[in-house]
Amino acid sequence: MPTPEQPRILATQQDGVLLLGLNHPPLNTLDHALRQQLYAALQTAALDPSVQAIVLHGAGGNFSAGADIREFGQPRQPPWAGDVALLIEASAKPVVAALQGVALGGGLELALAAHARIGTAGARLGLPEVKLGLLPGGGGTQRLPRLIGATAALPLILEGRDVSGDAALALGLLDAVCDEATLLDAAVRKARALGDDAAVSRPRADGEAGRQAGLAAIAVQRERLAAKPHSLPAQRLLLDCIQAALEQPLEAGLQFERQAFLQCVASPEHRGLAHAFFAEKQAGKSPAGQARPRAVQQAGVVGGGTMGAGIAVAMLNAGLDVVLIERDAASLQAGLDRINSVYQRQVDSGKLDAAARAQRLSRLSAATDYAALSAADLVVEAVFEDMDVKAQVFAELDRVCRPGAILATNTSYLDINRIARGISRPQDVIGLHFFSPANVMKLLEIVVPEQVADDVVATSFALARRLRKVPVRAGVCDGFIGNRILYVYREAANFMMEDGASPYQIDQALESFGYAMGPFRTADLTGGDIGWATRKRKAATRPPEARYVRVADRLCERGWFGQKTGRGYYLYPERGQRGRQDPEVLAVIEAERAERGIEARPFKDEEIVRRYMAALVNEAAKVLEDGIALRPADIDTALVNGYGFPRWRGGPMKYADDVGLPAILADLESYAREDAGFWAPSELLRRLVREGSTFGKLNQQH
Repeated sequence: MPTPEQPRILATQQDGVLLLGLNHPPLNTLDHALRQQLYAALQTAALDPSVQAIVLHGAGGNFSAGADIREFGQPRQPPWAGDVALLIEASAKPVVAALQGVALGGGLELALAAHARIGTAGARLGLPEVKLGLLPGGGGTQRLPRLIGATAALPLILEGRDVSGDAALALGLLDAVCDEATLLDAAVRKARALGDDAAVSRPRADGEAGRQAGLAAIAVQRERLAAKPHSLPAQRLLLDCIQAALEQPLEAGLQFERQAFLQCVASPEHRGLAHAFFAEKQAGKSPAGQARPRAVQQAGVVGGGTMGAGIAVAMLNAGLDVVLIERDAASLQAGLDRINSVYQRQVDSGKLDAAARAQRLSRLSAATDYAALSAADLVVEAVFEDMDVKAQVFAELDRVCRPGAILATNTSYLDINRIARGISRPQDVIGLHFFSPANVMKLLEIVVPEQVADDVVATSFALARRLRKVPVRAGVCDGFIGNRILYVYREAANFMMEDGASPYQIDQALESFGYAMGPFRTADLTGGDIGWATRKRKAATRPPEARYVRVADRLCERGWFGQKTGRGYYLYPERGQRGRQDPEVLAVIEAERAERGIEARPFKDEEIVRRYMAALVNEAAKVLEDGIALRPADIDTALVNGYGFPRWRGGPMKYADDVGLPAILADLESYAREDAGFWAPSELLRRLVREGSTFGKLNQQH
């Protein structure tokens, strides 16, 4: 990274063409120094008679990833990216943008203001600001619809989607695609060819028919947003901005966009999404210090069930060679069929072509003999959640795997220290807790047992990045971070159900809060039998005085495991349906209340949310107390990426800070009068309230 004394703009000249290189590696983010120096360079070029044209490019293999995240939350200084874009657009001398690597956000906005754009096939172009609760503030909402038409621009802006150079060429976003080696030469030729045409006003891409189609597409998107329990202010304002691009002159549209951008910056949704973004950055740093990762290219997966097949697909997608192991030929074929079906669905949906599928599957082999893992760099065990079964698998891995191979377990709950102590190389054992479907879900809990080597931890974090997962370090306990907390807030939901709230009201209240699915709908999706097995395993150690709601057990005893059996808490008469309420489930609940002598009472939706969140935050604080999570941000990252917590709220610890820790503590103390054992406030929470501190301040200490 350049020091403050080093230039952010590298200027060279080729026979009248000035090449201005953005020089803030690795991503050439648009910090204040770069914006200031680029603005000055453009002003100087405008007055220099030796300059007939300008090529804007990026140093170090990227054009620009846009805004510098280190300036988030800080006062921004002019010139803005939009000011630089205006200067580019107004230039009487042709400006050509040469795009490679990433051209995102403000970086793409600079390119949109240029008079032409040339890129490489592998370049990634997009306006991802909505993912942070923002909208493009440097003219993106105005120039992109004018360039490629509003209908094509809508999904790119509204979803924050990026496209390849080839796709950008098809959209009209690029004028040409070339090899990386010839990019600058092609851009220079294009700049010379433009000559004096740069000053000519560029026509709109869409015309009147396109404008009307764009307005109709905007109306459809408005209806979709209105139907959601919660939509981001940025999404609504983006539609307003794109409509302004269709109805107003550019200057007025840019002014409208600027005001909308400032509204987004001030929104709580932006603050929550920015918090989640930074929390992931913090959680993704390996706690293993300077330890160097081990090389990993050959991987093994033991177990071809839903989880094992998903893990295998994730590894194949990342370019690893994978060996799938199963106990017998029939089970092995079933696992291979699962992997094939994942890829077939992707081909059928157009997400993957047949050649790419064949290439990935060519790196997959399968066996029923553990000896096939003798050359593996890393093996992930994904068999049945039973300590004896897993111990047998690890004994085999200890026998056949080469020295230095990493042996990972995908257990959701079991004691990894015990697994590690059972073999001769505990330093090589780690937990890699994937979430189902493992080829889709982003969260990867990296569970660090007591004897593991630092380079194994470092390798696990490097592997997570390669798999495009969001890693979170966790300590060893029953359930680690996410499942330990999940167990407690699910119990809070069960208590409310038995006390008078229906599972359907609870789901609806939490879906209105921002969850995609409430806890009972989620239980139906994951399968009631999984939770049933966990409850049976914990029965022997459950304190006799602890409250235990038996409704879920009663449903499982009837074989009602959720979507896979056609009924659980909801009825699913047809595959793929969302599910409808079941009067027989309500009758089961009523019978349980009667047997327990519980008189049902009404719950307001607000109370449901407060109890649910109080239980969640309180257990999360205990997880911090016990050192299972290193920092509150790690808990936010886990709950957002693996457990459906609404991302725009930032995470449960951010939510608790926003509500106020004294309010959370007061709720817990009130609920503790009903059940002191379950609702007892954590000592950490009490201390933070006494000190007037927050979870956010704890993050700053790490």
